[in-house]
This record gives sequence, C-alpha cells and structure tokens, in this order.
Amino acid sequence: MTQKPKFVILLGPPAAGKGTQAARLSEHLNLPHVASGDLFRYNLKNETELGLQAKAYMDRGALVPDDITIAMVLDRLSRPDCAAGALLDGFPRTLAQAAALDKALAEKGVAINGVLNIIVPDEVLVERVTGRRLCRTCGEPYHIKFNPPKVAGVCDKDGGELYQRDDDNETTVQNRLKVYWEQTSPLIGYYKNTGVLVDIDGNQDIDAVTEALKAAVNNL
Repeated sequence: MTQKPKFVILLGPPAAGKGTQAARLSEHLNLPHVASGDLFRYNLKNETELGLQAKAYMDRGALVPDDITIAMVLDRLSRPDCAAGALLDGFPRTLAQAAALDKALAEKGVAINGVLNIIVPDEVLVERVTGRRLCRTCGEPYHIKFNPPKVAGVCDKDGGELYQRDDDNETTVQNRLKVYWEQTSPLIGYYKNTGVLVDIDGNQDIDAVTEALKAAVNNL
C-alpha cells in the first residue's frame, strides 16, 4: 500500500530555534522544509504573479492578505518534491490560514498529521535575542551567555569587533512576542481540538530539543 503523504507543522515563538530544528527535522523525515519567509523571498525575487501582488501591498506598508500567502504555500505544496508531504514552518500564522490549509489538503484526501509546538518561556526568548552578537567583519555569531567569545567583544576567528543588531533589543523582541501570541494562541487551541498538537520543551539544549521532536514525529 502506498504511504499517505505526511504534513507536519512547526510552531513556536521568535527565537525558539525553529529554523535550526526545521533543518534537522526535514532531514530526519526526508521531507522538504517549506518556510513562509523563503516563499516570500522566492516570489518577490522572481517577480511571480503572486510575488508582484504581495509587493504591491508591501510597498505601501500594508499587510499581505491571507489569500496571497495561502496561494504561495499551496503552489509550493503542489510541486513534485512535496508529493510525500512537507514540513511547514511559519505557516499557518492565523486561524484563517489554518482553515484554508485544512480545506486544500482535504480536497487531496490528506490532512495535517502533527503540529509540533516548541515552548520556551518569554523571558528566556528575550535573553536569547538580546544576548546575540555578530562579528562586524566575518559575520560569525556569538551569544554573551550561551556562546561567548574568548575575549569579550572580539571575534575568535579574525579579531573583528562584535556588535548587536539594531533589532536584537528588548523592546523589539517584546513586540514580536506580543504579535506572535495574539496571532498564534488561537492556532494552538485549534490544533489541540483536532488532536494533532504535541508540546515540545524548547528550553533545553539544541540536541535534546531535536531528539524530542524526532520522537514526536516518529509517533505520528
């Protein structure tokens, strides 16, 4: 019997480590990692019809409507490499997007198999982001607590000056978290009600989070 496609969603707040974990999980599942941010960049860069529609909104500082975002994701999921399923990251962000995704998958006779919700306390997320530092010359990343350089403020590799990105400050992080919780809290309830949500403790080392995610998908 042919195995049904597997669709998994990765949920989690900014700085929860979704990007790192998505890359590892994608390899483990042997499924493409479909990230909404990458889709936007691809469509804008290649000036696709959807990209041009999105750009018209972005140019005037407006939010891109759900139907354009949904169309980009569904277009990506229709490609041959997604025939066996996909790992979705950064989508859906709203209840409307979740409902549209469920409807589109149902029309193909498939459904979301699991939603992995990475949980990290807000104060830890703030600490993770505000402690980030980058080398001004080579771009090597550091963290003042979790991955400090040998000499404070100096890159181990080339002796370059370490700096903090403008948006890696507490105010910006708190704002991003506020938006995340406003948009995503309803999603957590939505997927909990459908029985596909699995909570993952993201407040542990990277490898431990990876193992927890692998165990969760192996049980789907």
